[in-house]
Amino acid sequence: MEQMALHVLAILNQPSADAPPHTPGAAPFAFADAAEPHLSVMDLGVTRGDGIFESISVGHGHAQALEHHLRRFASSAAKLDLPAPDLDAWREAILAAIVELEPGAESWVKTVLTRGVEGDGRPTGWVYAAHTSDFSQARTTGVRVVTLDRGYRHDVEQTSPWLLAGAKTLSYAVNRSVLREAHRRDADDVIFVSSDGFVLEGPTSSVVFRRGDRLLTPGTGLGILDGTTQANVFRYAESLGFTTGFELVTPDQLRSADAAWLVSSVRLAAPVRALDGAPFPVDAALTAGINEYLLALTD
Repeated sequence: MEQMALHVLAILNQPSADAPPHTPGAAPFAFADAAEPHLSVMDLGVTRGDGIFESISVGHGHAQALEHHLRRFASSAAKLDLPAPDLDAWREAILAAIVELEPGAESWVKTVLTRGVEGDGRPTGWVYAAHTSDFSQARTTGVRVVTLDRGYRHDVEQTSPWLLAGAKTLSYAVNRSVLREAHRRDADDVIFVSSDGFVLEGPTSSVVFRRGDRLLTPGTGLGILDGTTQANVFRYAESLGFTTGFELVTPDQLRSADAAWLVSSVRLAAPVRALDGAPFPVDAALTAGINEYLLALTD
């Protein structure tokens, strides 16, 4: 394929070492034209949303938090009883796709693993790389956020693991629906709240908030994703002398925070400037420092 492409697609021949390859003896992956069709209409990722994905930020040619993303990819596969992804093959395809992509300050890579065509026994896997949209306004001006009931208790991961809370699945209909609801409420984004009243995460982000010299996030075991960007934000905060930790909070307790952010791999740190229609304080200096740090990461 042509070098320095604006869109790069790499299709894995054997996404899992636990399943047969699509073409015996072929290379681990092959580049393909992203504008052409490649996926069977019988693929369970299409017909059932039966699969997982990761979105990885790329800054100045470096995949950020790659190993953390790969670990989470494997964890999601285990939750869905998918064949375990061959992380060496995925890593190779990700890094090769980044090399093929036309250089730019910010890009992203999406990895997708589906169960494949029903009855075939071979999962489908691909890596897609492209440049990001412009998120400068969200990173500086901030986002207006509403809280919405997720409909699950905060301990759903323990009580009902079959609901796949905490797995990054392709079943994103709800995640898109809540954003449409946010727009109907004159807001930009959402923070999910558990049915028993605790702050969880955004539909595509982790929640981080500041209370004095502490940076906090709701915690683990709540049926929310293990935040890759949140972990890097904590590392940056610790380098400034902040203490970091996990704290289970209600929306009212969140409203009393000194600042809050929705953080994610591609948009990075977007400060919350309004919560449920009420103005929310923005720490512009800390926000700028966080985003500069995230953009400069080389691993």
